[in-house]
Amino acid sequence: MVRWLQTCIGSINHYFSIIVMGKTVTTYLIDSDPKGTQYSFISNKICQMFVIPRSNLTYLNEQEKLHKPAFYILIGEDESTKPQAYIGETENFKERVKDHDSKKAFWQKALVFVSKDEDMTKADVQYLEYRAIAEAKQSNSFVLNENKQIPKAPNLPEHQRDAMDEFFEDIKFLASFIGCGIFEISQPKEEHLFYTKGRGCDAKGIYGSNGFTVLKGSVIAKTSVPSLKWDKKRTNIMHEYADFSEGKLVMTSDKTFASPSTASSFCLGRPSNGWADWKDKEGNTLDSVYRKQLE
Repeated sequence: MVRWLQTCIGSINHYFSIIVMGKTVTTYLIDSDPKGTQYSFISNKICQMFVIPRSNLTYLNEQEKLHKPAFYILIGEDESTKPQAYIGETENFKERVKDHDSKKAFWQKALVFVSKDEDMTKADVQYLEYRAIAEAKQSNSFVLNENKQIPKAPNLPEHQRDAMDEFFEDIKFLASFIGCGIFEISQPKEEHLFYTKGRGCDAKGIYGSNGFTVLKGSVIAKTSVPSLKWDKKRTNIMHEYADFSEGKLVMTSDKTFASPSTASSFCLGRPSNGWADWKDKEGNTLDSVYRKQLE
């Protein structure tokens, strides 16, 4: 929950600090654009995240911190397909990204993580890469076509491994803070589950601040009715997030939709009012549980 927000606006730069669940996150908007170049860090922590759009790689010329060892994630997102990422480490991000800019077409922005204080070592960022690829593959929320193998963990002293484990938890927090769910795994409580059935569909999901998430293992309708206006987009999502198993079309990873109705329409293959068609195990509709909770 956001408990406090302070915004200071200069002629070209924006700066704000937000306290979230006991953590203070400071974000600096380099070009005054919330979707533009920025950096963030958690107070009393050494992890610093830079968000750099591909269109503004010239920013790297003026940031010495990004000429040193770093852990990074290249992100490419399209609302009709599963987002794609590449996870890597480097001794000099400015030099490394030149190669990615010429050889990798999919990405739109880079998340670059460095230490605010002492520089990290090559072994440190290799360990972060190892942790990140393993957890991203477990989450399965992003396509990692170019991270086919989980690298071996480097041999770090115990105290340094513990420090990098803590650093990685801050990486996950900051990535999630800007809406990148590459490491997130849905762990719903039973009482928060909602279900919908029909046309061969037997799906379950959860409702939250990001929208409605259809959970891995849900069975969805194989076909769409003619009245579903976004059948082509539904088919694209099916190809990315579902596969056939024993004659059924089963979700192979979680998929979050902006609204409950889009989620239920996707699962059922027909127009649907998700507020009525999603029901919990007691038969209560999503509408009665969430939209009427203030009555």
